[in-house]
Amino acid sequence: MEKIIIGSRGSDLALWQANFVKSELEKLNCEVEIKIIKTQGDMIQNLSFDKLEGKGFFTKEIEKELLDGTVDLAVHSHKDLETNPPAGLKIAAVSDREDPAELLLINPDAVDENYTWSLKKDAVIGTSSARRKSLVVRSREDLEIKDLRGNVPTRIQKLKDGNYDAILLAKAGVSRLQINLDDLKVVELDPTEFVPAPAQGVLGLQIREGDTRVENIVSQLNNAEVAEKIGVERKVLNLLEGGCQLPLGVYCPNTTEVYVSYTNNWQEGADWFKFDADDLEGMAEFIVEELQNDNE
Repeated sequence: MEKIIIGSRGSDLALWQANFVKSELEKLNCEVEIKIIKTQGDMIQNLSFDKLEGKGFFTKEIEKELLDGTVDLAVHSHKDLETNPPAGLKIAAVSDREDPAELLLINPDAVDENYTWSLKKDAVIGTSSARRKSLVVRSREDLEIKDLRGNVPTRIQKLKDGNYDAILLAKAGVSRLQINLDDLKVVELDPTEFVPAPAQGVLGLQIREGDTRVENIVSQLNNAEVAEKIGVERKVLNLLEGGCQLPLGVYCPNTTEVYVSYTNNWQEGADWFKFDADDLEGMAEFIVEELQNDNE
């Protein structure tokens, strides 16, 4: 029986993801252990994401242990990974895609059906994502945006405590943790309009290059169809030289359509685009050229 050690962050969602992969590997007759690793993003809770230096601040420490050989496999939210992987590491597999939509969770006393998203005028909305901020400004300039940090249950508790009228979260995380939202109004935002982050809802399974033992096992979990679509999404991000704090959304629901939201500065609000093609070959390069021409 092959033994594999998974490196994971310690948040509820990260551990759900690691345990999901663990169970999939156990079906392949592997013995699996999970090692919890603290990252920069976990340790610094008082700053907005775009104030933190560098990219990959939820992944770097895990990647270092992978390179050092103390773990064999890292399970990441794919959207947190840098588009240029560290030397010596590679993605061996990507998971099936959870619903990539965003959820707007609203305190009942802030609900007003007369406004977009059923959220009252001048409400306080919580998010630290530059992409989400740019999309909020695009649709609801009246809203006050306030930074929101912490893991998924902590963010929801901050909403319930009255620190915000509403908050934005990825549906995938809420679904995976099976969090009860009965006492909140839940508005699911259409991912073709409120465009998600590249690779949102997908897990990236990262290994050392040249580790054929682990690769031969982990590659069996790969969803090639998902890999093709998020490959386009992540390539757009890569060509724009952005990390996870670029105000960019890219969503490729099939092999003929790509939806994009983009701006240089979230305060200006995102521009929205839909691109159609016969197939995805060369699509990312075409999209980036169009975005750059539009910004000139």
